[in-house]
Amino acid sequence: MIKKLVKKLYANSLVRYIFFGGCTTLVNMAIFYAGRKAGLGLHVANILSIVTAILFAYVVNALFVFEHKCTSLTEHLGTFGKFIGARAITMVIEIFGVWVLVEVMTLPDMAGKFIVQFIVIIVNYLLSKFLVFTSARK
Repeated sequence: MIKKLVKKLYANSLVRYIFFGGCTTLVNMAIFYAGRKAGLGLHVANILSIVTAILFAYVVNALFVFEHKCTSLTEHLGTFGKFIGARAITMVIEIFGVWVLVEVMTLPDMAGKFIVQFIVIIVNYLLSKFLVFTSARK
């Protein structure tokens, strides 16, 4: 019964996105936390964590969430380029959001980072579904 439920949930791309988005968020938060504990500045730790999470997210989104089937290297590079472009947009949102919450509103680093993640996850899903991995629906 549990196996059947898991299969049913896995069949839904939104459920897969939430799961793998959570994994991506954990990667992002862990790298940010480690960077800050290692003495990196707020912006350096933030950018490093975002870049690492973007690369992780591309792999899991392409393989598991949207089950994107690239038929050529050109298609793969095109999809990757769109993904990077979309994530660059949300990277700006994340950098600005963390700066506002931590530097301007003086929230703790991890709290500011965590709050911004919710906005970023929603925008990333919409961009990935409707802009990046569009050939998966053909």
